[in-house]
Amino acid sequence: MGRKSLKTDRRKEIVKAFYAVAKKEGLENTSLSKIAKKLKMPPSLLVHYFSTKEELLLELIDFIISNYKSIYIPKEDLKSSSFKKLLLVMDNIFSRKWNRLIDDGVFYSCFALVFQDKRIKAKFYELHLLLRSWLAELIQQCKDEGYIDIEDPTRTSELIFVISDGAYYYLSMIDDDYESKIKLYKEEAFNVLGIEMPEPGAI
Repeated sequence: MGRKSLKTDRRKEIVKAFYAVAKKEGLENTSLSKIAKKLKMPPSLLVHYFSTKEELLLELIDFIISNYKSIYIPKEDLKSSSFKKLLLVMDNIFSRKWNRLIDDGVFYSCFALVFQDKRIKAKFYELHLLLRSWLAELIQQCKDEGYIDIEDPTRTSELIFVISDGAYYYLSMIDDDYESKIKLYKEEAFNVLGIEMPEPGAI
């Protein structure tokens, strides 16, 4: 039991080192030897935990996905009303928290692999389905409790994600006017929900 836990911990440590090297040097320039150097271990020991870079890459994808999932669970107050949870989630979606969770360069380099690897495509697709479903359930709960009045929570969730995904793709290419643009996209997402966007700090 203890040995298995130690191996799991070491694998997590290696994945985090992989992420750190990829963030600094780019995913395409990251090698097992560079990761081993980062961890101050011989490459042969690294291969003991991950036989190939491809195997390690799949673990990195899981690491990215688990981090992205966390933004949809409002840990600030799990006992809050469904409506407050929805406001917290919307605030999380349209904020810089995405960038603090996972570096854009690493994320998009990994995402580009969906066109080359069916396993990676399946992982990202599963993530998007899960998050859309989770948000739709929260919107449905708010609807059932009378906080919002919309016809189709699933459709609403889908539209919010279309706004969010498009926003971050575009914003990753610009350096100025970020805040005003993200506010605009956030306002449109609240329009889809049929409610007014709260003032900053009001949640």
